[in-house]
Amino acid sequence: MMRVGMARCRPGYEGLAPPWNPVERYPEIDRLFGSDPVDMTTNDRESADSRESSNEVYRAVRDALRGLGLDADRFGTPEWNPIGDLVPSGRHIVLKPNLIRHWNPAEENGKGSIASVITHGSILRAVADYAWIAAGPDGRVTLAEAPQMDCDFARIREIIGLDEIVAHYDHALGRRLEVIDLRREEVVYEDGIVADRKTLPGDPLGYRAVDLGEHSFFQGSGLDPNRFRGADYDPGPTTEHHQKGRNAYLLSETVLSADLVINLPKLKTHKKTGVTLALKNLVGINGDKNWLPHHSLGSVEEGGDEYPDRRLIDRMRSRATEIARPMLAKGRMLGAFRFVRRVENAARGDAFVRAGNWHGNRTTWRMCCDLNRCLYYSDRDGLHLDSAGPVRTVLTIIDGVLAGEGEGPLAPMDVPLGVVLAGTDPIAVDLVAVRLMGFDEQKLSKLRAPMEDAGPRITAVRSHADVQVGEVDVEGAQLEARGLDSVGWERSFVPHAGWVGHVEREA
Repeated sequence: MMRVGMARCRPGYEGLAPPWNPVERYPEIDRLFGSDPVDMTTNDRESADSRESSNEVYRAVRDALRGLGLDADRFGTPEWNPIGDLVPSGRHIVLKPNLIRHWNPAEENGKGSIASVITHGSILRAVADYAWIAAGPDGRVTLAEAPQMDCDFARIREIIGLDEIVAHYDHALGRRLEVIDLRREEVVYEDGIVADRKTLPGDPLGYRAVDLGEHSFFQGSGLDPNRFRGADYDPGPTTEHHQKGRNAYLLSETVLSADLVINLPKLKTHKKTGVTLALKNLVGINGDKNWLPHHSLGSVEEGGDEYPDRRLIDRMRSRATEIARPMLAKGRMLGAFRFVRRVENAARGDAFVRAGNWHGNRTTWRMCCDLNRCLYYSDRDGLHLDSAGPVRTVLTIIDGVLAGEGEGPLAPMDVPLGVVLAGTDPIAVDLVAVRLMGFDEQKLSKLRAPMEDAGPRITAVRSHADVQVGEVDVEGAQLEARGLDSVGWERSFVPHAGWVGHVEREA
């Protein structure tokens, strides 16, 4: 039975500010920081008992770790060290948030915010505190992420209060929270066309090519690697690393050599895989997203999954894109292509399936599952696919305080959910999240296939009956354990347009 810790809180981050200090006093945090654990102001102390001034997000992270059952015997004492159950003191812990992009287009209509796109800073701060407790004075904690190619990472740091968090640890602990942008390149888009490229330092430890070979989820899929398309204009690297028995990914050495990875996804919908959550968040451990197959060229009838049928307009768009790719890769005729894109947007809007953004995408979910297999079966010494089970522990903590529905992952509408989830099995955590969204896990290949998979398995879950939810009761006194079927919300999330009618759970 795989346990998932679930905690509820006010559904938003209002009233909180960097570095996202806990207003309440917790014995284990007092022990971490000493006599003045969170550098609270006088006003903070005076209002610490007020619900309006409390940091419920911090409490929810704490309660989710408690619900997971970590270090249960010492809970409530200064020695409580939940993450220490997963990694010895003195080791290296990597935090992997979802910092995909620095804006949400849904802000324009007032229905969305950046807070439903990325992992919030208050979640990062709370998790980092417990990571420092586990790492001890001789350990290290690093935040590492490879956001989307057009993400302004400096702006992301500002939005989540990352520099304030780093400064807080420098001052209060005398320890440095290292921050790494794992990308090797940043781009600037104009009208959806790459207008400029900038080389980035990337991972200071470099990258490792991890080849799953015949153990890839693409094995036996019937998909043609020559149809694979990735994140950039040149399909060559995407095809090259996924053919002739090879299925390779270029992954961060900082992540692969870590002693514990803490995966910190956002709870939201996704255009290519239905939902984001734990499995999809590992896309951000890559050094080159063009090694990642995102969809397969052409219609289903042609052997692809770019769009559903052979409508003339979709075939023409696909062929025009293929003609444009080599010119765009060389930076030619950018103005003309930007004009065409503006005309298309004006004529068709966004309500049509393109680039595999629909429930028939057979490519992206396999890539996501591969990335999980790469991480769970790799350590600093290499890949161990012959192991009886995963050689690595990954703790997942999902930020569902303000979740996202509709046009996720980049333009979701805000959903005030008020939930934090924690677990060491990625499928178990994602199953709880999917039930909260009102979706059916059997309609999501990304979840169904790993449960049915022969191995090397990335989950111990084979059905919903294998998942147990641990939640602290309303008074915060007792843990209540129940089955997955008890989990739900008052309404279902709105799926991405390409998934409507194909992911919802039946009443």
